[in-house]
Amino acid sequence: MASQRMIVKDVIKKSDILLEVVDARFPDDTRNSEIERELGRLNKPFIIVLNKCDLVSKDKLEKAKSRMTKIAPTVFVSSKEKYGTTMLRFKILEVADIQDRNIKVGCIGYPNTGKSSVINSVVGRGKAPTSSISGHTKGVQIINAGSRIVFLDTPGVFPLDEHDEYIQGLLGIKDSTHLKDPIGVALMIIEKLLAQSKGTLESFYKISIVDENSYDILEMIGLQSNFLKKKGKIDENRAADKIINDWQKGLLHLDDI
Repeated sequence: MASQRMIVKDVIKKSDILLEVVDARFPDDTRNSEIERELGRLNKPFIIVLNKCDLVSKDKLEKAKSRMTKIAPTVFVSSKEKYGTTMLRFKILEVADIQDRNIKVGCIGYPNTGKSSVINSVVGRGKAPTSSISGHTKGVQIINAGSRIVFLDTPGVFPLDEHDEYIQGLLGIKDSTHLKDPIGVALMIIEKLLAQSKGTLESFYKISIVDENSYDILEMIGLQSNFLKKKGKIDENRAADKIINDWQKGLLHLDDI
């Protein structure tokens, strides 16, 4: 974890501008307000990149953008659909506002938010190969993206500790067998779906939700899946494992797109 923090600090130090890549499905959860405050303290400009925007409805993207633009300039990107990369290029040039040399762009965020795919989608194919940055730590490279934009390829990964199991479960960093509290993570997934896509829960698990809370729904899913222990008691752990696995495999979505 200490080495990850040093990597993030190194990326911030060497960059003219930072891209904070967040998952568009849950942008508030995958932002790092501590890092954002540090960027403000250092007067480092940054752009929030709402990646995987193809997995979220337009309405929810616009609502997320309206919140995020109060913090920093915000751009939608779908690396999979090759959407938003031109806008991101323009925004980098605009926000960095450097005229006389190349702009060094660092990319930071939690694991599995798609930092590498964002870089690759902006760089495209057939670009110049990587080269060492003179005077910088050995192993740090630049990737020429054209238009005076160069990316630092040092991985800027926000460290996760035991308090971030929610994010680890949501992003699929840890599967259910490696989570300390899979039931808690499953309940949080249910709460997100209940708030944003109640119909998804009902149709996928063939249940009917009236005013049940997340724990009630967990038990309903366990019962419907026939996850029973002795004397007919519902096996909550098996139900939690199923919910987490279904979510991480992409079988459950926050929106019907």
